[in-house]
Amino acid sequence: MRLLHTMLRVGDLSRSIDFYTRILGMQLLRTTDRPDQQYTLAFVGYGNNPEHAEIELTYNYGVESYELGTAYGHIALGVEDVAATCEKIKTSGGKVTREAGPVKGGDTIIAFVVDPDGYKIELIQRPG
Repeated sequence: MRLLHTMLRVGDLSRSIDFYTRILGMQLLRTTDRPDQQYTLAFVGYGNNPEHAEIELTYNYGVESYELGTAYGHIALGVEDVAATCEKIKTSGGKVTREAGPVKGGDTIIAFVVDPDGYKIELIQRPG
């Protein structure tokens, strides 16, 4: 088995594509519009599956926001320098909710950002 994608429902597809591509540096991989079913999909990522997992952004016509609930945690991204990535995200207009620093009880450097719909994204420092 292989992880292919994670689906997130979004309230504004253009805004979400902008965040994931411009602020997080992903590529828009493909889109699918289904007017008869009243939804549009956009797949973003750092490469295509099956080599790379993707994020499926789903816009349901006419739905501007969702309740995220308490079960959802976060998506994690490995980055070489968490502090520098946070600065780049803030400079680009993104929102950092937890600045770079060690994880509680450990040494791994992490930070958290949120996308325009409030989904949390953890940045984890990994050597290049």
